[in-house]
Amino acid sequence: MTPDKSGDESGKFVWQGLDHIQLAIPPGSEDICRQFYGVILGWEELKKPTALAQNGGLWFQAAGIPLHLGVDKAFIPAQKAHPAFLISPVTVLAKRLELAGYPVKWDRNLPGYKRFYSEDAVGNRLEFMQQLG
Repeated sequence: MTPDKSGDESGKFVWQGLDHIQLAIPPGSEDICRQFYGVILGWEELKKPTALAQNGGLWFQAAGIPLHLGVDKAFIPAQKAHPAFLISPVTVLAKRLELAGYPVKWDRNLPGYKRFYSEDAVGNRLEFMQQLG
């Protein structure tokens, strides 16, 4: 193990939690992403710090989970890697997404959960799950 250069002789640290999730979006897609995350999913849009706002993108939050949407000039939608969000009842969101024209693909392979996959306004894969029992 490489010695800790931080000045802490113990070399120990404590995980404190998750600060945010970041997904990439293409340049100029803020409005359609705002519609998807803010209106359809009902997430609260957060104001980006001034120093970061010039980079484009959006920040949202729901249930204390911050989601950052960062502009990537070489954007390719994430089709395997994805965040998974807990929601109840998951069927209500599935219906809302279907009515808005988004795909809903149910997956019954994880015991103890009712879940489905969808995609956001720019094609990033998302998972929505409800814990059963």
